[in-house]
Amino acid sequence: MRRRGKRYGCSLGNEALFHSIRLTMKPTNVTRLLDAHQVDYHVQELPERKLSAKETAELLDIPESDVCKTIVATRKSGGKPILVVVPGDKEVDLKSLARVLGEKKVGIATQSKAESLTGLKAGGISPLALIKRGFQVVIDSSVEDKDYISVSAGKWGLCLSLPPASLAELTCAQFAPVCTS
Repeated sequence: MRRRGKRYGCSLGNEALFHSIRLTMKPTNVTRLLDAHQVDYHVQELPERKLSAKETAELLDIPESDVCKTIVATRKSGGKPILVVVPGDKEVDLKSLARVLGEKKVGIATQSKAESLTGLKAGGISPLALIKRGFQVVIDSSVEDKDYISVSAGKWGLCLSLPPASLAELTCAQFAPVCTS
């Protein structure tokens, strides 16, 4: 069920969570994009501050592995940074990421560098908000078969749940094993 009007439904995994709340948010560029592509998504409003994946999972009452964080990685050889979407309970394996990208070495951007490169605040960085900015996107393959994953909508206080395949299609992402076990 997509966000419509002032209600949203959230169907995550085998459990269906239906909430009837007043959404105070106005449509954003990201939600307009999802509507235009007829993507099945759910909007959740959260406190407008930087939240960890664990805090987001607790607020949404879902497993931390269903909340994905977007990590900004840089190529040591130069070039456009990479957005790496990983489950909240995992970390990026830099050697695996470099291998997937065909790079000798990659690194993780500092918070201030990530914000500078994306123009978004840490905690609100989203590949959906950066579609036309030329970032290469890699999504960890551990989420590929999930029904829904939750990601930032590009700003603090707004989270989206959508099928991983939809996220990959819209961002031209590739699925690859890029997390530590």
